[in-house]
Amino acid sequence: MRAVTVHQYGPPESLTLDDIPEPHAGPGQIQVRVAAASINPLDLRLPRGDFPQLPVTFPHVPGNDFAGTVTEVGEGVTAFEIGDQIFGHAVPHALRAMASKDRPSLTSGTLAEYAVFEADTPFLTHRPAGLSVEQAAALPTVGVTAVALLKAAKIQPHETVLVVGASGGVGTTVLPLLAEAAKAVIATAKPEDVELLRELGATTTVAYGEYPAKVDVALNLVLPSDELTDVADALAPGGRLLTITFPVPQPGFIDRDDVSFELVLDIDGTIAGMKDVVDLTATIGRRYPFEQAGQAIADFANRHTRGKSVVLFE
Repeated sequence: MRAVTVHQYGPPESLTLDDIPEPHAGPGQIQVRVAAASINPLDLRLPRGDFPQLPVTFPHVPGNDFAGTVTEVGEGVTAFEIGDQIFGHAVPHALRAMASKDRPSLTSGTLAEYAVFEADTPFLTHRPAGLSVEQAAALPTVGVTAVALLKAAKIQPHETVLVVGASGGVGTTVLPLLAEAAKAVIATAKPEDVELLRELGATTTVAYGEYPAKVDVALNLVLPSDELTDVADALAPGGRLLTITFPVPQPGFIDRDDVSFELVLDIDGTIAGMKDVVDLTATIGRRYPFEQAGQAIADFANRHTRGKSVVLFE
């Protein structure tokens, strides 16, 4: 089968499209013929060697989010049958330590014609007829993250929310949800993103670092968690700062003891699973044919991206 392949640590330009052996479903697993996949930061960071404590086995196939058709069902699997249209997300086996201990969502890599997944996980589900293949591939990671953020933030109708990193995949997915929940939504934006973010529900847009004062909730979607002093300073006393980035928040990262600071990371799917995202909409910024999947990752690294980049196999 054809797959995007990494043979050694390096930049995204070193990714190749190779013929490699097709993976098959073992006990508790399913094989899926991938119809579409989308690009996430891990597709760049793992092949680049950003996690030396989590070594990758080469050749490595990147890819977490997907939509496709079940083509094999392993022993003991009852939730899926051959021919089922499904979608979801999973992490490479190199990140097993960061997955759920009881129901890990693991994959052989979704940027390949066929991929194998653990079947017993809340991060895989059937694709409804009204959800397109493109949307199903774009939604998994950003959808569950957006839902988890909204539930963790507990936003009240009178509150103002600041979103840092609003033009990315998670930001463009969560903005409409925030617009329904909050009094006002302030989004960071480059000039070329302002119109889109306002259409998605932002009340006001600001440049990075030019944050207003006394917001009730701040959602950090892009900056490292140890670089959020300015974001924390924008909060009113008793405010809430939530981040989806690493390192794990520590008290010394921000000079505020009157606000809460937490990482939203739902590896068990107890806050949000794939069934919770089917009614959401992802913003798709770029589309690539499978033959240009490596270019999709390189563009993610080197070009400003709005929303999600989707790779189409068919």
